[in-house]
Amino acid sequence: MRKILFIPILLICLPFAADAQTPKFRVIAFYTAKNDLAHISFVHEANRWFPQAAAHYGFSYDSTHDWKNMNPAFISQYQVVLFLDSRPDDSAQRAAFEKYMKAGGGWIGFHFAAFALTPSDYPQNWDWYHDEFIGAGQYKSNTWHPTSAILRVEDSSHPITRGLPRLFKSAPNEWYRWEKDLTKNKDIHILLSIDSSSFPLGNGPKPSEIWHSGYYPVAWTNIHYRMVYFNIGHNDIDYDHHTNKELSFQFDNLYMRKLVLNALFWAAGQKTKD
Repeated sequence: MRKILFIPILLICLPFAADAQTPKFRVIAFYTAKNDLAHISFVHEANRWFPQAAAHYGFSYDSTHDWKNMNPAFISQYQVVLFLDSRPDDSAQRAAFEKYMKAGGGWIGFHFAAFALTPSDYPQNWDWYHDEFIGAGQYKSNTWHPTSAILRVEDSSHPITRGLPRLFKSAPNEWYRWEKDLTKNKDIHILLSIDSSSFPLGNGPKPSEIWHSGYYPVAWTNIHYRMVYFNIGHNDIDYDHHTNKELSFQFDNLYMRKLVLNALFWAAGQKTKD
């Protein structure tokens, strides 16, 4: 009698064990983690949080600071590529990424991944990426100090914003303003913007670092690609007192976690998860 009962139970359990070991999709994160303690803090935070999320939600997560891995053979193993804090500078690596995206790959970029300013250590010398793909062009200015903002969902029907309230408060962040007006780009679909109730945003000390009005997108997609950019990824650091203590974390925020999980599943071509 025991043998008769045991065999069906074993047959039922084995498929579940196999499914648990097979990831729904694979994610690879690229990072540099050499410029600005706040960006480095976010990279370290992301590399703590993503493996936990992967274990819970059934995808796999790898990360690398070796940009030589940005080649067709390596990235073809993954359904989603993340840029945690920067971009590739080598022409062959850039070509590999562009080919990957045009072939239907998924991408999520955070904060500094879109930064470009000529002249600087990160000049705007990649037209396809900054002008066409992300669409923002060069960096123009930012708020300071890192400050929480009230964010407004511009499209509540999109899978990335699924389950979010119309308005919600972000973790402290440095917010970027861009060279190009994204509202005039027919290829850009804005998902989140800074709500006017956030103003004044920032506290200086420079007057230009305090925003009093304007329209500022902070998350958007390009309709021709499976991509999303988040202008989020700059933790608050105690620079003023020279302790360099981390004062905030992005993934402590419930809505940030929800946004990124939604974006991951969407970029991988999967249904979003609660």
